[in-house]
Formats: sequence, C-alpha cells, structure tokens
Amino acid sequence: MGNYLNPGNSGFTAIRNSTYVDKTGMIYLINQTIDTTEKLICISRPRRFGKSFAAKMLCAYYDRSCDSSALFDDLEIAADQNYAASYHKYLNQYDVIYLDMTAVIGETSLEDLIPYIKRNIICELKESYPRTKVSEGFVPTLANTVEMSGTKFIMIIDEWDAPIREGKDNPELQHDYLEFLRALFKNSGATDKIFAAVYITGILPVKKDGSQSAISDFKEFTMVNPRKFANYTGFTEEEVKELCTRQDCDFSMMKQWYDGYTLGKTSIYNPNAVMEALRNQEFASYWTETSASRSLMEYISLDFDGMSKTIAKLLGGIAVPVDTNGFANDLVSFQDHNDVLTLLIHLGYLAYDKETKTVHIPNEEIRLEFAKSVRKIKHDETIRRVRESDQLIIDTVQGNADAVAAQIEKIHAEETAPLFYNNEQALRSVIKLAYFSYKDYYLKFEELPSGDGYADIVYFPKKLSPMPALVIELKWNLAAQGAITQIRERRYPAALSGYGGDILLVGITYDKDAKNTKRKHSCMIEKI
Repeated sequence: MGNYLNPGNSGFTAIRNSTYVDKTGMIYLINQTIDTTEKLICISRPRRFGKSFAAKMLCAYYDRSCDSSALFDDLEIAADQNYAASYHKYLNQYDVIYLDMTAVIGETSLEDLIPYIKRNIICELKESYPRTKVSEGFVPTLANTVEMSGTKFIMIIDEWDAPIREGKDNPELQHDYLEFLRALFKNSGATDKIFAAVYITGILPVKKDGSQSAISDFKEFTMVNPRKFANYTGFTEEEVKELCTRQDCDFSMMKQWYDGYTLGKTSIYNPNAVMEALRNQEFASYWTETSASRSLMEYISLDFDGMSKTIAKLLGGIAVPVDTNGFANDLVSFQDHNDVLTLLIHLGYLAYDKETKTVHIPNEEIRLEFAKSVRKIKHDETIRRVRESDQLIIDTVQGNADAVAAQIEKIHAEETAPLFYNNEQALRSVIKLAYFSYKDYYLKFEELPSGDGYADIVYFPKKLSPMPALVIELKWNLAAQGAITQIRERRYPAALSGYGGDILLVGITYDKDAKNTKRKHSCMIEKI
C-alpha cells in the first residue's frame, strides 16, 4: 500500500469505527459508469459535507491491494439485491490513484506541485510494478502499467480545485495544473485506455470561461444540479432522525439548527455539524473559516446594487430570487449580486430552491454567521438597516407603539409594490424585513400552530435572552385594538404555553382602501 497508489482501506476503517451513516449506494452509481462514456464524475459540495468520507470509501472499495469485504458486507451496497451483483464484481479489483489535493499542497510548494505528484506516483508504480517503463513521461508510464498489469486505474481526486483556489493569483501554477489534468482526461484514447472510472470532488463547479476545459468532459453534480447524487453527500432527514433516536437527541432542534438544504427533492443536513452536535451534546454553530473561501463578510460586503436589501431580506427569513446562470464559477469574477448569491450557494451559506429559483439562509447555524458578519459591514445602507431594525426591537419591547407603527409603515411603503400591498405573504415579509436583526435575541417561528389558528410570526427569546416573547400581526381594515382582540380570540399565545416569561401582543393595522400615501399605520402593544 502507498500514499498515492493503492492507499488501502485504513481511512474507511476509521470511519466505520466511528458513528457511520451508510452512503454505499453511491458505489453502485459509480460502478454503472465503469468503462463507459459516463466514467468521468465531478461532485461539487461545500466544505464539511462528506466529500472526503466518500472518497475514502471509494478507495477502500476499489483498491486491489486490500480485502475490504468485512467493511462493506453489512452495508447497503452488499445487502440490497439490486446492488449485490455489481458490488461483488468490482470489489477490490483495481489499482487506485488517490490524490487529496489539500494534503498535497501542504506537503510541497505550489511551484513544485505537479512534479511532486508525478515523482511520487511513478515511484510507487515502480515499487509495485518493477518492469514498468518510466522514461516516456507520466501518461505513457500509466499506460504501460495498465498494459503490464492488465488492470485499468480508478482515479480519485479529493478537492481537485484546491490548487485553483490557492493559486488564484498564480496563473502559471493554474496553467501547469490544468495542463496536467488535460493530459490525463482530454486525450480520449489515453483516458479510455488508462482509466476505468474517475471520481473528483471540489467546492466550485467547473469554470465557464474555458480555462478549466481540462475537466469539461466530466459529468457535474453540483449544489444547484445534484441529480442522482443528491443523497450521497450530506445527511438526509431520515438519516438524521435515526441518529437522533439512537443518541436520544431532540430531532426538532437538530432540524432547526442544521437542516435547510434541498438537493433535488431531498432535504440535506450538514453532516459535520450534526455529528459535532451529537458528540458535544450541544446545538451551536460549528461553521469555521478555512482557506476554502474568503469570509462570508467579504462577499456580502461587495458593492452591488440591491445587495444590502437582499441581505436584510435573507436575514429576515425571506426567500430571494436568484439567477444562477451568469456565475463564472470562481471566487473573484462577479458581475452583480446574482453571482454573489450563486457563489454562496456553492459554499453552503445559502440554500437553493430549484423549483422557485430562490435562495434562503438554510438554518440557525448559518443564520448566526450572517448575523455576526452583517454587523461588521461598512456600507452606509447596511448600517442604516441594522440600526433601524435594532431600534424597532427596542421600541417594541418598551411599548413605544407610535414608533413601531411609523417604522412598519416606512418598510411597508419602501419594500412592497402597490399591486401586492395587501397580499398576506407580502405583509408577513414586511414584518420579517423590519425585524431582520432579531437573531441577537430571538428565534423566529412562522405559522406556529396555536389555539384556533396559526400565529403568523412569533419571536421566541433565546436561552438567557432578557427579552419578552413577541406575537406580531399586521392586518388591514381593523383598529389596532381589533388586531389585538383577534390575537387573543384565536389564542395565538397558547403556542407559548410552556414559556414562563412575558409575552407581548403586537397588533399593527392600516386602511387598505386608502391611497398609498395616506395608508397610515397604527399599533397597539399589550403584555400578558
């Protein structure tokens, strides 16, 4: 066993010795592509989404230098009758070349990256196949080895785009690296002769300007278009439910903190966050900065028209339309706020709904990152929005009904088109946008079942928060007292029956038939 050639199954063994969620159904999908025109596969997902776990699993399965049957025989790939024949046919049948590009970058200089890879793989090939000819170059050496061994390679590259990201200011490095990949994967004759299948992972999709045409023949499965691989990077909801049952953990809290990504029709959780919460027995943000991307603050600080308003909507819990088609698939080329939002989808900061073509902040963990970052932004517009929202929360808690009514009226007029001014969904969006800085003190619940209906929006105090709970309704053609009466009659506060603190009922109303400039809002606040 080597570091790059046939690394064995120790990586997957360690995974199996820990709490393991069965993702071996992926193996069947890869097996279906072996020695076909579909054999080049590229999976792009955010960091901490299980890409490396999948790569180690595939190494253990295909590597001919070890016997991995004991690691797989009790898993889905062996137990499912639909998969069994494929499982036995390819188990430990190939020479595997495995490159973890982030690890390789840590072992050598960027300037020596490609020579380093070639030297080490050729050295290990010579040890395994002493008669291999190595004088004709790297690709011919691989071809000679296949001819001698009678077995093609399975190649697995984890974080293939790490040199592109790390060397974004080094065009020579990028050129050399892409030429290396082009020699392997753009020569159809050599590629078909050398590789039975190739599986690569990265954070970003392939760049659209042609500079990464070295891997343009790969079939891509991204956060925007995951297709058949949707279930295999990240945890599904059923998998998380099972983990929570097994470890006596509150699933509803797990869902609130780490759910929110929808890939295809599958609800996906960040696996690293879920496992950290289970290990630590604490729900918290386990999202930490790495070299994989610049900070969230840098991206949402970019000075594009409408960016500040967009971030405020996202923080308020409002889904925002996005056009993902123009994104250049890199960390530097942005034409407008749509490109920034699309990048944040691929980095995992935003979740994408393919049917509605909108994005939203997926869960509590990421919302905390946004709330923390937005207060560091220096844009005047963003600073104004944050201050106004902070003041609105203070005015609400202090019972300053006139100030609350004035601010809601301002947001309602600024953010709602006349055609949708009285739309129920638009009214809810007005409240969410006005109170978008709530994350410092509150958790937000929408359509909370309670009494004889659903409370539209409830802001529930976080643990140790000094704030009272807020039940807020924005209505038209009612007196403010009428809105409060409706909240009481429908028993919306019953949803908070287990809560021992103060509850504020906030009723806000206006005359929907008045002209837009005369739609005066009024407010009443009562404490129970």
